[in-house]
Amino acid sequence: MADGNPNSNPGVLESLGEEIVRIVAPVSACMLLVVLLVTALHAGGDGGTDVTSIATIAYSEEASDSFWDKLEGALLNSFVFVAVITVLTFLLVLLFYFRCMRFLKSYMAFSSFVVLGLLGGQIFLFLTARFYVPVDVVTFSLLLLNFSVVGVLAVFLSKVPILVNQGYLVTIGVLVAYSFTLLPEWTTWALLVAMSLYDLAAVLLPGGPLRLLVELAISRDEELPALVYEARPVEQNHPGVGRRLWRESRDTTTTNSSSNSNDLEAGNPNPRSQEASLVVAEEDASVSAVTTPLLPPQLARRREEDAEGIGLGSSGAIKLGLGDFIFYSVLVGRAALYDFMTVYACYLAIMAGLGITLLLLAVYRKALPALPVSVALGILFYLLTRYSLEVFMVQCSTNLLMF
Repeated sequence: MADGNPNSNPGVLESLGEEIVRIVAPVSACMLLVVLLVTALHAGGDGGTDVTSIATIAYSEEASDSFWDKLEGALLNSFVFVAVITVLTFLLVLLFYFRCMRFLKSYMAFSSFVVLGLLGGQIFLFLTARFYVPVDVVTFSLLLLNFSVVGVLAVFLSKVPILVNQGYLVTIGVLVAYSFTLLPEWTTWALLVAMSLYDLAAVLLPGGPLRLLVELAISRDEELPALVYEARPVEQNHPGVGRRLWRESRDTTTTNSSSNSNDLEAGNPNPRSQEASLVVAEEDASVSAVTTPLLPPQLARRREEDAEGIGLGSSGAIKLGLGDFIFYSVLVGRAALYDFMTVYACYLAIMAGLGITLLLLAVYRKALPALPVSVALGILFYLLTRYSLEVFMVQCSTNLLMF
């Protein structure tokens, strides 16, 4: 982050490292909590994989099914899931176009309450049964109600302390991610791939629903209702310090708005571009992408004439949609069902993918979805670790070969 000295000009990589450090902690915390839940509940026999949702409406996987039956059924499930999300997202575009903001915000609040109340209550019941926690029905109900109501207020009220807001957003991500780990294995992997492809198309294609949402928000200079994690409080007392700012005139805003269709962004509390994708299985989430131009202020000012960004001001705070938290954690949670060596490999691959995405954004300054690279690397390292590295390590251990 640049200071007020005009001779100070930190490079892109230095600025990029600062961005990565600020976002690694919450993403890592979300993945760690999901791994702990999966390990504790599945080890205790309380977290089964027999769950029914829109992600399994087309095909219910059975252990006796053949390879091709499982593959065909998983692809069919993922296609139905993505199709529903696409329709709902276009519906969201339509509602936003007609300025039904009160309805949208009410729906987002209700969805958060359902996630915290129903999914949270289910997992709390699993935990109390697993660890034999003595609690009566009345106390449990009151605690759950307070937990859910405070969570909704913390997420949607701007005056709530930032740490409380961050904590509840991570909690929502953990609850939704854990519920996805209860899906059948083949459906889970197909869903991860399908959501990555959907994120890619919805953000980059001219008619993509997320792109349309962002362009509409930009043209109106309005904020979309979305579940977005803010990495740190925004410093508004020093508007000239640490800002990454690309500005263009009002008349070119509409023309160039398509280059900012993402939702991991460095912005002030009222950013010009946000995006959300509605994930409906029994929960609601945001599919995210990257939008912030990671350039130091001096370099950004020098390139102002050819910048493709549109009036995006930033004081350095990072905003990441919960979709990334959720699907990263689903991948690691699925790996935790196998062994911890695979968990470590998937975690490192996801972090590397996030870094690569930010680096590409810093270099090319183009709209880039945040899911595809990390999910692709995570799945690749899962397969390599499970079917190659583990076999090698087992052979070394059985033959008493240490290195």
